[in-house]
Amino acid sequence: MFRKISALILALALVLSSAALADTLLVLVPNDPTNEGRALLLLEAIGAIELKEGAGIEATVNDIAAKNGDFEIKEAEAAILPNLLPDASFAIINNNYALDAGLNPSSDGLYMESADSPYSNVICVREGNENSDATKALVAAFSSQAVVDFIAATWPNGDVVAVIAEPTDGFDPTVNYEALKGTTISIAVTPVPHKQVAEVAAKLLAEKGITLEIIEVTDYVTPNEFVESGDVYANYFAHIPYQENFNKENGTHLVIVAPIHVEPMAIYGGQQSDLSLLTGK
Repeated sequence: MFRKISALILALALVLSSAALADTLLVLVPNDPTNEGRALLLLEAIGAIELKEGAGIEATVNDIAAKNGDFEIKEAEAAILPNLLPDASFAIINNNYALDAGLNPSSDGLYMESADSPYSNVICVREGNENSDATKALVAAFSSQAVVDFIAATWPNGDVVAVIAEPTDGFDPTVNYEALKGTTISIAVTPVPHKQVAEVAAKLLAEKGITLEIIEVTDYVTPNEFVESGDVYANYFAHIPYQENFNKENGTHLVIVAPIHVEPMAIYGGQQSDLSLLTGK
């Protein structure tokens, strides 16, 4: 409830702010570490801004050296950017939240980053669990040909792209599945596409008598807190740079055990659709 109220207050603030800016365009970007930098790199790629030398994935608005158009950049929580899009000129939205809101980067996005990127969404477990049979079984199921085929069939236009180098049949021959029979492995995921992919993996694990408990969350912090505390065994919701930064900033002990897919980030039009307004060209 608090999150919803906060979102409404922020939305109202943005509307009033954009009205006060008169003819200045409003561009929304995620406010969390690495995803803000990723969004700014996307703006730099289209020629809208220039970042200071050395600024990269952890860049913030303070690292902008120049803007090539007349626009204002505002940060907002990634999860509510789709709701704020109608009140902004443009918004750069993480693909999982875009897809969940019915937006497809390939058809609705004005500019989409390449799928050939370092932003592979990964499965993470707590340090000490990375070599267990439970983790190996989990990784084998998620890294299966069944998952590769599901992603290709569900998002044929590249909105989600599998990055599984050597797909398995769903199982790891080194795992003692008989010992895991009757056990439950919990995993925290965000709704789209992570939950759907997890459901495919769950069917494979079920063949060995293993229950995959899928816990749906809607933010980028709770899944890591769950795994760090031991309340949930694994998570699957974020990309490599985000998880690495989370460990660094929070002193957590998350271990990446498998890259599964990439979700290209895109720029979406709200009240505007002409990207030349941002580039001055």
